[in-house]
Amino acid sequence: MNDRSANEGTNRTTYREACRQAIRDALINDPRTFLMGEDVGLYGGCYAVSKGLLDEFGPGRIRDTPLAEAAFVGAGIGAAMAGMRPIVEIMTCNFSLLALDQIMNNAATIPHMSGGQFAVPLVIRMATGAGRQLAAQHSHSLEGWFAHIPGLKVLAPGTVEDARYMLKSALADPNPVLIFEHIVLYNAEGELDPDVTEVDIAKAKMRRPGRDVSILTYGNSLPKALAASDILAEDGIEAEVIDLRVLRPLDKATIFETVARTHRCIIVDEGWKSGSISAEIAARLSEELFFELDAPIRRICGREVPVPYAAHMEEAALPQTAQIVDAARGLVKPR
Repeated sequence: MNDRSANEGTNRTTYREACRQAIRDALINDPRTFLMGEDVGLYGGCYAVSKGLLDEFGPGRIRDTPLAEAAFVGAGIGAAMAGMRPIVEIMTCNFSLLALDQIMNNAATIPHMSGGQFAVPLVIRMATGAGRQLAAQHSHSLEGWFAHIPGLKVLAPGTVEDARYMLKSALADPNPVLIFEHIVLYNAEGELDPDVTEVDIAKAKMRRPGRDVSILTYGNSLPKALAASDILAEDGIEAEVIDLRVLRPLDKATIFETVARTHRCIIVDEGWKSGSISAEIAARLSEELFFELDAPIRRICGREVPVPYAAHMEEAALPQTAQIVDAARGLVKPR
């Protein structure tokens, strides 16, 4: 039974199916839109996100590409500049480095270097993160690298709702948008609010209110942060959980509002600590909100090693719920 039939007639679906439906809607609603990437057609996508789309839309709009990231990302940039709305899938973010020249030196810069004469309305989707024992070849979290680049918008949907509706907003953006989908989340389930049909891809979102400590995170660290907040609530510690979800541009207003309210901050980032998103947020808080802080900022990040293959070592290399709980207990005296 596939995701669609399993959830037919309900508002509950999987993250994978939400991604698929987002692509399908885009293909139906705009004839300029097409999907291209490695194994997106006959194979149905490395993570089965595009399964069934080739049969429905044909090879003209679901285009399998060679294993040549620089080539097909470049083709996507050209198509976007020519008026199409391409969705380019890079199998895993590790492989995006093979197209870094195209992404950074072309997609991100052409609108600026042309004096605004050319737009690059390109969407690049890629799987990110660890937790599936895919070792160092397929498991790193490089979204923080791309969030360093002006000219790009970088999104990291951590919920089924965001996976379902971020693509629509991304395709409407005149500039290149990168969407990082965490591999562990593809099997996650969630409810879709029938009243929600779009997502603001400029804003972070509060996932749980609190008054004692702010937990800032994104992607697959979001469910860990929410689980930690449940445990902390039993101790009388009310943690406010903020889903960053937009890594460039950072929603500084929401970040500052929550920290000004709780006066304590924990940042959870699966990427490496050095030069990370967590480092950027911590620096901004230190520069502009220092006197609102009642305790040092805590960062919980991936260990600075290539992601191991062995399950117990991989788990040890990634942020975990228990670490978030311990950090919060160290910052807040239980009531």
